[in-house]
Amino acid sequence: MARFLFTTWEGGGHVQPMLLVARDLAARGHQVLILSDPCNAADAQALDVPHAPWTSAPFQTGKRREDDRLKDFEADNPMAVIQRLLDRVMTGPALAYATDTLAAIDAFKPDMVVSQELLLGAMAAAETRGLPLAVLAANIWSLPTLAGAPPFGAGMPPAASDEERAMHAMVAQMSRGLFQAGLPDLNAARQALGLEPLADVFGQVDAAEKILLATSAAFDFAPEPLPAPFVYVGPYLADPAWTEPFEAPPGDAPLIVVSFSSLYQRQESAVGAVVAALGELPVRGVVTTGPTLDPAEFKAPPNVAIVRAAPHGRLLEQASAFVTHAGHGSTLRPLMAGVPLLCLPMGRDQHDNAARVALRGAGLTLPQDAPAEAIGAAVRRLLDEPAFRGAAKALGAAVRADETARSAPEALEALIRR
Repeated sequence: MARFLFTTWEGGGHVQPMLLVARDLAARGHQVLILSDPCNAADAQALDVPHAPWTSAPFQTGKRREDDRLKDFEADNPMAVIQRLLDRVMTGPALAYATDTLAAIDAFKPDMVVSQELLLGAMAAAETRGLPLAVLAANIWSLPTLAGAPPFGAGMPPAASDEERAMHAMVAQMSRGLFQAGLPDLNAARQALGLEPLADVFGQVDAAEKILLATSAAFDFAPEPLPAPFVYVGPYLADPAWTEPFEAPPGDAPLIVVSFSSLYQRQESAVGAVVAALGELPVRGVVTTGPTLDPAEFKAPPNVAIVRAAPHGRLLEQASAFVTHAGHGSTLRPLMAGVPLLCLPMGRDQHDNAARVALRGAGLTLPQDAPAEAIGAAVRRLLDEPAFRGAAKALGAAVRADETARSAPEALEALIRR
């Protein structure tokens, strides 16, 4: 049996999938430890996964809007978002992340390090100790290193012509160039660790023997066959530890479930517009605000319940439509239940997830500042046009098959054996 050290940070939906993979490895007899922010300790405890906090590296002790250290909602252009990622996660604190990871390596003595894709410092620590490295991405691939995939962030469909392929390649190259602003910080960290400098920021990710994509091949737009070292291992999704018991409001009207990001993205305006729209429809609404918004901020119409958290798994069994920002988990879970979506993406991977839904006919997309009238009209279409539910069921069945066959433990065990 082997020992696996996992490293991640409080960035929202990617924490729980890594915990689920660690739990599955532990169930197979392996020893696991996850390094993450102190605010993730309760999530780890709920899954019986040993947890250790970052101490030198940046960390969050809470999940409220004021705790968020990235604050990418304050950035007004893609370069500003990338610079925040570099300065606050990827390269600016690389040596601090490496320092904490080295301490954990020396104490826990793992056979392998499994890192979230943005923690370049943790990857450098594995390289320093000569340990095999795997990367686990709990979403579609977010970095401009997967040839043949649409560029990340803009919600682009797959290229259908040579011209579109050339355009995608150009955008990816431009994005890759923007990330190089973090190279001096990364190489300074590597120098302090006794490692050779890199010519490209993403050379650090290239040290991974495998990049595990914890999403569904049926959902994604990546090229076929998927080039090495990438491999799909299926989605790892469940209700979070902070979910609270809640029953759907009684009645026979269609149930509409609403969920936006568990992180703060200035989503209160969009949530308010959705609440207003549902108040004008003959439906039952359940709106979950997550840890960053207070349900008391919103005035609930008689047919809408607004709560901080609820078990989406149970609600989706009864839902007729799902309204969301289109985060990875908030997109795949409704699909797996055969529920069509209305997506109001706000950034990160959300435009890309929404594009995958819309192109397959499994839902609709509106801008995040859509008025209540437009939201209400879109919800009515999802309820009145059976094609949306049919497409959601078809795509969801394929995603469920990938979830049933999820294989991250086997992929990591194979790396250890090799």
